[in-house]
Amino acid sequence: MEPGQPRSRGRAVLAVRAGLRRTFGIWPLFEARNKAVGWPGAVRAMRTERREAQRLGRTVVVPPALVTTVIATCNRPESLVRAVHSALAQTVRDHVVVVVDDGAGLPPLPADERLVAVSLTHNTGVAGVVRNVGIALSGSTFLAFLDDDNEWQPHHLAACVDALERGADLVYTGVERVRPDGSRLDVLSRPFERRALAEESFVDTNSIVVRRGRGVRFSRLARSSATLPKEDWELAWRLSRRLRTVHVPETTVRYVVNPDSYYTRWGTEEPEPPHPR
Repeated sequence: MEPGQPRSRGRAVLAVRAGLRRTFGIWPLFEARNKAVGWPGAVRAMRTERREAQRLGRTVVVPPALVTTVIATCNRPESLVRAVHSALAQTVRDHVVVVVDDGAGLPPLPADERLVAVSLTHNTGVAGVVRNVGIALSGSTFLAFLDDDNEWQPHHLAACVDALERGADLVYTGVERVRPDGSRLDVLSRPFERRALAEESFVDTNSIVVRRGRGVRFSRLARSSATLPKEDWELAWRLSRRLRTVHVPETTVRYVVNPDSYYTRWGTEEPEPPHPR
């Protein structure tokens, strides 16, 4: 091997990586890797999702409404009750809440005709599957999503539905991120720009309200706390190819940065893009 050849090869690899990032952005590259590695599990998860939706659909009736809020939950009884209360307290009254438990069991929930709560037969560990079951059980015009450890301001749905009725297809609001002790960490709120989304995940599940339609479902890939990007990025990235995506610059979501949650990413460091094969 000629002297300097390894260094030259290393520079070539770095140049290829930089070129891929310039062309596609860091998050699409990460997601391409996730799909290449995780597709067998995603196929199994899809089958589980369909079985669970069919099983529950035979006995569960979700009332018709303008908006359905899907709350995915797993073993967080106290925070789930707070999340449900914040959903039921929305000023939009033409609204139903579907709680989908990922096999851990449900605590007592408020008695409200707008609330439907179901449990999967076993724990899937895939947030997208849990949410997709809720989507399949409902039939509303618009879909909203709330995690079991977060809360909404009472006008969250009203602000989003207003934008949707004025022509948007997917809307997201500002998110106040707080530490478990209640202190503010930051506010995530920025206008939509698809190219910027390729480099940074700034659309959060809890802030999204979307018009029901083709492709409105979450990724079925299993994502641990170390897996980047998350389901909310994948949903916004995929749907924004063809849907008019609008940011409503109001902070309507209180997001608890929970170190025990696989929905949360700690830190602000930027990961390296995946190595080309």
